[in-house]
Amino acid sequence: MAHKNIVIIGPAHPLRGGLATFDQRLCKQFNDEGHTCCIYSFSLQYPSFLFPGTTQYSSEPAPTDIEIYSVINSCWPLNWLQIGNALQRIRPDIIVVRYWLPFMGPALGTILRRAKKNRHTKVIAITDNVIPHEKRPGDVPFTKYFLKSCDAFITMSDKVMKDLRLFEKDKPAKEVIHPLYDNFGPAVPKEEARKKLGIDVNEKIILFFGFIRRYKGLDIAFDAMKLLQPSPGSASTPKLLVAGEFYEDEKPFRDQIKRLGIEDRLILRTDFIPDSEVRYYLSAADVVVQPYRNATQSGVTPLAYHFEKPMIVTNVGNLPVMVPHEKVGLVCESENPASLAAAIGRYFELGEQYFIPHLRSEKEKYSWNKLVETILTIM
Repeated sequence: MAHKNIVIIGPAHPLRGGLATFDQRLCKQFNDEGHTCCIYSFSLQYPSFLFPGTTQYSSEPAPTDIEIYSVINSCWPLNWLQIGNALQRIRPDIIVVRYWLPFMGPALGTILRRAKKNRHTKVIAITDNVIPHEKRPGDVPFTKYFLKSCDAFITMSDKVMKDLRLFEKDKPAKEVIHPLYDNFGPAVPKEEARKKLGIDVNEKIILFFGFIRRYKGLDIAFDAMKLLQPSPGSASTPKLLVAGEFYEDEKPFRDQIKRLGIEDRLILRTDFIPDSEVRYYLSAADVVVQPYRNATQSGVTPLAYHFEKPMIVTNVGNLPVMVPHEKVGLVCESENPASLAAAIGRYFELGEQYFIPHLRSEKEKYSWNKLVETILTIM
């Protein structure tokens, strides 16, 4: 493939979270394959009153092997014109832009329209969501405005592809499996990880990982924990390790825990998990649970693949495709605590080692090279 100059527009360090991690890993892959790539990130991603977490910024050191320019202000139209004009002059061959929230539509759509006035740059959007999980006024016009500025699209689930085709019926679009998050370091022995986190090495641990939002169904997992019986050969029930920050009011969750009387079945680590600690949480778990009410794709799934952790997921979005039933993990009914509890029981009946060969075989599909190849050839 001929050398390309590529700009990624999307979150990156010092911003935190899965989108930033993804963009940095993709940038590295382009550079490793002989292209020139950098990231144009945000000087202001969200106004503070719109951000649900404690801070938008990472305390981790910046990556040393990629260039990141924190220059986009999502709320300032004059900035959008300035950045678009700068990209127009730079003339990248390809702009890869992340789209995950309609709020970003006006800023990104304006930047891209200005950049493309050079009649050289092509714009390929990685659309994490087209129709958002939580609907707000302006979603449809903001999304339409953004999509019209793009030349082609990458989706990572069939659901998002179908949503995309409601807006853009003819432009090129391809679906690619979400690559593995392989940049959190190697797994560590389960005993070492649990010692690091202060968790009993003899416990059976179910991990709920990531930002806590209603659509992810943590409340359903709590109801399932109330229904769980002790595992075969064990006098105690498994414990649910919740590792992630609340992105909405935590009081209803706290009230539910108290009402159900399941405090002794939970381990709550509800601060933001820094990148340097991610591997300990995944390595400490026996199984990862994703009890989502709705989903497109999930960044937790490729993370679990990297650490070779079986998963229990609900039958929504692309999750059943990414987690073949009774191979890589188990699929249960959505919004059904009894079905989730039964799946947890079934998992411990089969045992972790039952799933490992399937995990190792299936994870070979999740390559960054495949995503890069698709971006470079989609036009």
